Amino acid sequence: MTVKIIPVSLGEEVKLHLLSFIFGIYLIIVRMFKWAWNPKKFFGTMKRDKPPPCLIDDSLGKHFYVKVKGTKFHYVEAGRKDKPLVLLLHGFPDCWLSWRGQIPVLAEYYRVVALDLKGFGDSDKPTHKKCYKIEVLMEELHQFILTFGVNQCSIIGHDLGGLLGWYMTAFHNNIIHKFVAISSPHPNYYWNSLKDNATFGDMWLHFSRLPFLPEMDALKEDLSIIDDIFTHININQASNEMNYVEAYKYAFSRTEDWTGPINYYRNLPFMRLYSIEPVSNQTLLVVGNADSSVSLESVIQSSDLVARFNIKVITGAQHFPHQEKPDMVNQVILNFLIGKIKGGTPRTALCRLRRTRVTE
Repeated sequence: MTVKIIPVSLGEEVKLHLLSFIFGIYLIIVRMFKWAWNPKKFFGTMKRDKPPPCLIDDSLGKHFYVKVKGTKFHYVEAGRKDKPLVLLLHGFPDCWLSWRGQIPVLAEYYRVVALDLKGFGDSDKPTHKKCYKIEVLMEELHQFILTFGVNQCSIIGHDLGGLLGWYMTAFHNNIIHKFVAISSPHPNYYWNSLKDNATFGDMWLHFSRLPFLPEMDALKEDLSIIDDIFTHININQASNEMNYVEAYKYAFSRTEDWTGPINYYRNLPFMRLYSIEPVSNQTLLVVGNADSSVSLESVIQSSDLVARFNIKVITGAQHFPHQEKPDMVNQVILNFLIGKIKGGTPRTALCRLRRTRVTE
């Protein structure tokens, strides 16, 4: 299969840079007014030196590190090693913890690996933009999979992780068994599908290509951008151990915690995938019907580039359906990966995990 990464046209590239300048100026002016109105609140950031327990405990799986092509990767592993491998790739801004509702369920049937992507969480965080070129990222992920001594694995990716999954099916389809893309249209449709009113929508995407400013902006008002993204997490009902919003704020509490992740968005929008043949891997496209970030139309259009596909729309879910409706999404994923489940529903594993935490 002939597959190539091709840059956008010169006219499109000039347009993207021009939009970055325009939206950059606009957002700078908006932020200056907010700063002038309440400078103490604008620059106020809580000091976070200690990771919340949910980031480091091993109730979901064991924590490991491996170095691939000079880059250290952190991942959490669960399930038996003799089971088929499933690789979980989180989105932005997120980390391995994104899959807290899926790991115990999938681990009953698979060897599950939830990775901190390069630049995120406890993985290495190189600051140079060239470290996040798609060719570099694909080779690192390919080599990472090979460290487990397997010939094939299935990939489940959300948002940015889904984008990387699309590229993996294009360039390393021989080692990808099945692919699940959650809230993640094909790269050729993704960048035009972002909605203007989303926190990380079209306007932010253009702003993100500017140097330094996006990182500084993300830290404002004690990382209020994290609160805006994870509105589906009920903070009032969260214990200190399970305060996931605080876990995300800890993971993104420094400027360097944002530089690597934003560098993905400084590179990927300028690239498209060219392939004569459609994606041959069996693919499941999952999207919330109320997704405020990507359009449902773009997900449906993505199916035109796949030979064998299923589409599942999660009613009542927004951009994080695997977190908002974990039981429903788990059932959909398992039905896709292994068919009808014997001996109970996926909810069983989560219930056991919750009981274990209570008794501890």
